[in-house]
Amino acid sequence: MILPSRRPPGLWWGLLGVVAFSFTVPFTRVAVDGLSPLFIGSGRALVAGILAILALTLTRQRFPRGMQWGRVAVVAGGIVIGFPLLTSFALTSAPASHGAVVIALLPAATATMAALRTRERPRAVFWILTVVGAAAAITFAFMQSGGVGQLHWADLLFFGAVVAAAIGYAEGGLLARELGAWQTVSWALVLASPVMVFLTVSAIAEQPPSGTPAQWAAFAYLGVVSMFLGFFAWYHGLAIGPMAQVSQVQLVQPVLSICWAGLLLGENLTWTTIVGGVAVILCAGIAVRTRLNPEVPTREEGPLTVTSGA
Repeated sequence: MILPSRRPPGLWWGLLGVVAFSFTVPFTRVAVDGLSPLFIGSGRALVAGILAILALTLTRQRFPRGMQWGRVAVVAGGIVIGFPLLTSFALTSAPASHGAVVIALLPAATATMAALRTRERPRAVFWILTVVGAAAAITFAFMQSGGVGQLHWADLLFFGAVVAAAIGYAEGGLLARELGAWQTVSWALVLASPVMVFLTVSAIAEQPPSGTPAQWAAFAYLGVVSMFLGFFAWYHGLAIGPMAQVSQVQLVQPVLSICWAGLLLGENLTWTTIVGGVAVILCAGIAVRTRLNPEVPTREEGPLTVTSGA
């Protein structure tokens, strides 16, 4: 990724959001050492849901209407339920740096879902790079798991999390044009709250949470920052724009996550992790830039750009 020489107005807000999101995978890895993955995945969404209810009430936001509720449900299924739960279970056995490399596919996956959702026709190079990036991530997962045919179940969860989040982000990007950016995320959190309450209560009944102060602090970060405040900074940066440039800042997120895994968790960053991360990030970055710069834009504002953190 190449940042523009003149910083766009929203760049620093976008970067703040990305930095906030970059701690998600390492802190989830910290939390699952003492708290159950079901409690982490559902509880963090419940905490964010309470904050979302307060924000929507205090600012008197209008309710979604008609079919918008169905689209909010798609966003909730992807970024409130799917991604947090799948990554929480995956990180019970996989290192944070490993998860960061596989999840680095998310920007390209989101661009793919957005292209399919809006019926765009990106250039062939976009699809080629997306496939190459996916192949690089799968190859990395095989190498880390012991070779071809030894793909670990955690990798399947990571790939599922990428697909879930990409669908949620793509639909959320479209819906944000109607409801507003942070409002869309907040309504998704509110809509998912009943499910999250049920799952959280079930998790507590099955395994009463008992963690160290560090694990509870990591959980609090996931609920307050990763699932809520981070979206405010990120979407505020996208709203200020220019969106096409600000959105590319997300490509540094896996790099930061891998660094935090080494610095905070003491994980050994092997050459396969470094090479795999570079390959996936480069493919994702070029694919996103290709889609953001089509030969013939279909409308004046350019193609839809929908990326986010989780």
